[in-house]
Amino acid sequence: MDLNRFKPMDSTRVLFCVFSILAQILAEQEVENLSGLSTSPDKDIFVVRENGTTCLMAEFVVRIVVPFDVLALNGIDLITEQAQITVPRGAEIQGKCGSTEAELQISWINDAYTFRLFFIKEAHNVSKGQDVFWKINKIQFVYDTKEPSHFINAVNPGKHTASSHHLSALVTPGGRSYECQAQQTLSLISSDHHKGVTISMSEVRIQPFDIKSDFMFSEAYKCITDQREQLEEMLPLILGIILALIIVITLAVYHIHQKMTANQVQLPRDRSQYKNM
Repeated sequence: MDLNRFKPMDSTRVLFCVFSILAQILAEQEVENLSGLSTSPDKDIFVVRENGTTCLMAEFVVRIVVPFDVLALNGIDLITEQAQITVPRGAEIQGKCGSTEAELQISWINDAYTFRLFFIKEAHNVSKGQDVFWKINKIQFVYDTKEPSHFINAVNPGKHTASSHHLSALVTPGGRSYECQAQQTLSLISSDHHKGVTISMSEVRIQPFDIKSDFMFSEAYKCITDQREQLEEMLPLILGIILALIIVITLAVYHIHQKMTANQVQLPRDRSQYKNM
């Protein structure tokens, strides 16, 4: 056997392999469930990081209503029940960041449930100067009716997928985060006999693109519902200020009028007194 064929690896090649491995490790994605930092027991906070920098952040309360069939007492007819599902703390997450597409995936109870949000960034009116915005263009919820904590005595149990169709939700200007305290309801269609699955989201703060500071949302773009509620809360105060201004102006005009008339010569009311003038 010719032992000269087994020469030690060139040192340059060794260094190249080491740096490649290190680069691969640094480029690996980090995902964190920070729900424990929330003061609300129902609120979940999720962070996706790439290359040591936050690229996607989301916090929200999600409640999911899933209809499913059970047998009636006669053992023949079917009755539709509703499972009330919330995303629990400690759920496993995965994420994907990109320049124009991003994704957040949340799974729990050994993948019996998986909630996915798909984001897209677009630019319109390019000829007049780019108007960039991002939105949720798809929501997907995978659930297993064999899971007994929410689905009791489900007929023909198994995995089903509920998906949105032609969705355009949470439309937000580019470079900003979306914020909405009010509840928003979205409807999905399930593969389980086209049943309707309802997704309710509240206390939402999301940003899937262009995060400038690590673990920090950019300037918030508030939803129309929050803006309307804020206006309704401020309306009594605004009306009160306007009313107070009207009263002040009225009193001021009255005071000026009284002062001006007091300096004028008072003509006698009794005509007989004109002879003495």
